Amino acid sequence: MSEITLFSPGSGRRITPRSRVSSDAVEYDLSGTWRFRFSSRPELAPSGAERVDFDDSGWDQITVPSHWVLQGRDDWGRPAYTNFDYPFPVEPPVVPDENPTGDYRLDFELPDGFGDRVYLRFDGVESLAIVSLNGVEVGVVRGSRLAQELDVTEEAVTGRNVLHVRVHQWSAATYLEDQDQWWLPGIFRPVTVLSRPAAGIEDVWLRADFDPATRQATLRPELRADADAFPITVTLPELRVEATFETPSDVAPIPVGEVAPWSADRPRLYDASVSNAVETRTLRVGFRRIEIVGHEWRVNGRKLRLRGVNRHEYDPDHGRVFDADAVREQLKLMKRSNINAIRTSHYPPHPSFFDMTDELGFWVIDECDLETHGFEAGGWVDNPTDDPRWREALLDRIERTVERDKNHPSIISWSLGNESGTGQNAAAMADWAHRRDPERPVHFEPDFDGRYSDLVSRMYPPIEEMEDMSAGTGQHMFASVGRNAELAKRPMLLCEYEHAMGNGAGALAEYERIFDTLPQWHGGFVWEWRDHGLRTVTADGREYFGYGGDFGEEMHDGSFVCDGLLLSDGTPTPMLAEFAAVTTPIKLVLGEGNVTIENRRHDGNTSDLRFMWRDELEGRQIGQGELRVPAVAPGASVTVGLPGFEPRAGELWRTVEAVTAEPSAWAGPGHVVTAVQQRLAVGESATGQPGSAAPVAEGGMISFGPGLFDARTGDLVEVDGRTFTGPRLELWRAPTENDSLGSFPSYVYVEATSSRGKGGPAPSSAEQWRSAGLDRLHRRVISVEAEPGALVVMHRYAPAATRNAVTVELRWTLREGALRLEATAVPTRDWQGTWPRIGLHFTLEEGVGPVEWFGTGPAENYPDSRAAALVGRFESTVAELNVDYAVPQESGHRADLRELSLPDLGLTLRAEPVAGQLPGFSLREHDAHEVTAATHPYELPAPTATHLYLDAQQHGLGSRSCGPDVRPEYQLRPRAAGWSLEITGR
Repeated sequence: MSEITLFSPGSGRRITPRSRVSSDAVEYDLSGTWRFRFSSRPELAPSGAERVDFDDSGWDQITVPSHWVLQGRDDWGRPAYTNFDYPFPVEPPVVPDENPTGDYRLDFELPDGFGDRVYLRFDGVESLAIVSLNGVEVGVVRGSRLAQELDVTEEAVTGRNVLHVRVHQWSAATYLEDQDQWWLPGIFRPVTVLSRPAAGIEDVWLRADFDPATRQATLRPELRADADAFPITVTLPELRVEATFETPSDVAPIPVGEVAPWSADRPRLYDASVSNAVETRTLRVGFRRIEIVGHEWRVNGRKLRLRGVNRHEYDPDHGRVFDADAVREQLKLMKRSNINAIRTSHYPPHPSFFDMTDELGFWVIDECDLETHGFEAGGWVDNPTDDPRWREALLDRIERTVERDKNHPSIISWSLGNESGTGQNAAAMADWAHRRDPERPVHFEPDFDGRYSDLVSRMYPPIEEMEDMSAGTGQHMFASVGRNAELAKRPMLLCEYEHAMGNGAGALAEYERIFDTLPQWHGGFVWEWRDHGLRTVTADGREYFGYGGDFGEEMHDGSFVCDGLLLSDGTPTPMLAEFAAVTTPIKLVLGEGNVTIENRRHDGNTSDLRFMWRDELEGRQIGQGELRVPAVAPGASVTVGLPGFEPRAGELWRTVEAVTAEPSAWAGPGHVVTAVQQRLAVGESATGQPGSAAPVAEGGMISFGPGLFDARTGDLVEVDGRTFTGPRLELWRAPTENDSLGSFPSYVYVEATSSRGKGGPAPSSAEQWRSAGLDRLHRRVISVEAEPGALVVMHRYAPAATRNAVTVELRWTLREGALRLEATAVPTRDWQGTWPRIGLHFTLEEGVGPVEWFGTGPAENYPDSRAAALVGRFESTVAELNVDYAVPQESGHRADLRELSLPDLGLTLRAEPVAGQLPGFSLREHDAHEVTAATHPYELPAPTATHLYLDAQQHGLGSRSCGPDVRPEYQLRPRAAGWSLEITGR
């Protein structure tokens, strides 16, 4: 059996896994330009390429670290995306004969006396590397996202050394690495040569315990070094701690005294050094205590509240190559967005990542490099988590995960992996982790019965299921019969929820309610942080971000790789602002003349914040100030009074914000942590008198005030000489990906509450809407009638082959020179299911210029995703009103429009409530049907008009692409609707 198909975790001169701790011993980073030769299958790889005298002058060059399929060379293969299917036949441990292979060669120099021992470290190679130094094979590296060190002392020489690495894209290890991501082979993390002194300190673990009752700390060193490496001294200068251990048997806990503990809110770190005569190792220590008490998962004596995201390593140009500056900026954005927790889906990231999470402050679940999702389709037969042949490899993976990262205070749990079924090997991994690190709990979502993991974890459950889990009832939550009551005694979390694919997800606030009210729940991790589109260009040079299927894959999972809170280029989506608004740790509740401020942070009072208020009349500021608020301790709240106000004509809104008072590591002063609004008064607005002018028909057109109408259809054609065509009834929206995907149950025909969240089978929303003909409405003009002071138009809209219809009445009048529209839409009674929208569609000329509105904003918002929306006056361009999702879809809706102005056209539209409800609006360069037809932004045609939709209501977003359907309270069921509008020209 070849190395490619061995179950082994690796072989050769492998070093016992150890932590990544800085050393003053010399290290050489071998990143840079290497020689490279690509072969489409192993037997075509060059023979003898490991020899020192091998002639590689004819080879290509490649940058290390990188992925060879992202070098723009189609002859080197192309990236491929699958969610859980293996991209080859499942017959473990065998992989295809067509197995892309890359040969890498590098010459590097070592000085005389470089080290008593020499190690070679690989931080990340996908998926199998056979390593030779100076013509001698020194090891086989498996575990793509795990560090592996080889002792090459016997092979390393002074002067020129020749390193050869043969990398196979597919190997037996691939069966353990079926994560939802791109398949990207190559050496994608650094390769390093390490100098090791003979009496050096091989490994360090400083366990830093904090007693929340006494605030006393204890440092428990664990040192791996030979006896002749002693004495070894541990120092924490800031705390005036220095302890010297003369022999290995002297190593003992070190009382530290009172310290400031580490937490995600206040990430207090202390510099530490561990040194002896030949080496000094340095690290940063954070004191904290992790424990599970009943159903509470606690750090430093307080229950955790996880406001988290799942995070893959990803860059649109370089794949999983680590960019420290870019990652730091993203972590700062997370902090500004009230994200306090990260799950490293689904493998340990680059080791420097944890230095940043320690420093900036995040609760982290560190996940092992393991996923075997593709075995599910075969009933989990031969699944590695239960197949004894894989036991050694799986134990090796959890060991290398824990040992490398054990010193980081931000890591509060180990995760065995993701979507890998369950079995004896997973249980053995958990047992190893428990024995090695009794403090941190073990997470493994597939352990539904909690047989060996500590945390009850679920993905994408409906609200009712979470309620039942907390109550210990119900049998549809994956746990075996009789286990639910026992599991209710444990901490619970959602390792994945709120699938952020395209426009969505909705109902984030409903999950927040569960986290706030049910004691077992500790929060969760949104799937996921960022879209994973790969930057590419069309044949004619237009840039876009490719997803599954864009690179000629035999099989793929399409745009499912684009499901993040950020777009592929790093632009935040509106859902990130929604997350920040919903999960804010500083809760503000406005009452009658006061505001209650609740501090839900884990640690730290509110002295770092200022609390500001402002009043706006009709969206224009008329007053502002700062509240005097005492420092509010974690878990406490305070109510303070607000200034009075005078009712005036128009809408008066008060906004209260919590903003940062001083600059921090992740935000400047004035950053808004949270904001809340309250409508104080609605005074009487001035209303004009209706006009008495009559419509005038001439030459097939009807003139009526500033408006020009088509006499046959009754359609508005112009306002003050500017194109303003319509309206037509629109029930269709370009389906979101939550509309289009329907693998999860639906709430359209089954009540969410009575089914306890299970819902029922149904086609996707988009399929239901197409079946109902909502994308192909035919219009019939019933009448166009001029009355004294009014033009009344009646239209009927209906799809072919059905009697279902909607009758629209448009009543146009004049008021003080403005054109007014009172519109109603009344459906026949037999419509079923839901509608995507009920709106009026107007067409304006292309290139309308800036857009100003008084309504909700600044970002798009929908019935189940509008916590971040504030009422005010906003400005934008048409392009900026919409989000450039990887797949074009419904975007740009903003609810509760009062006024819309297009200054370049000299047009203003005002809306008044009908039955207490204002319409929403969207403006876009393409209509809903053009957007529907495009699968990438570049496929949208050149714009020829601007499309204005005024929606009496839109259907919610939900998360059915991978999660619950739109909840009943946010669905748009067939209904009557009304609009009251006023359109004025210059």
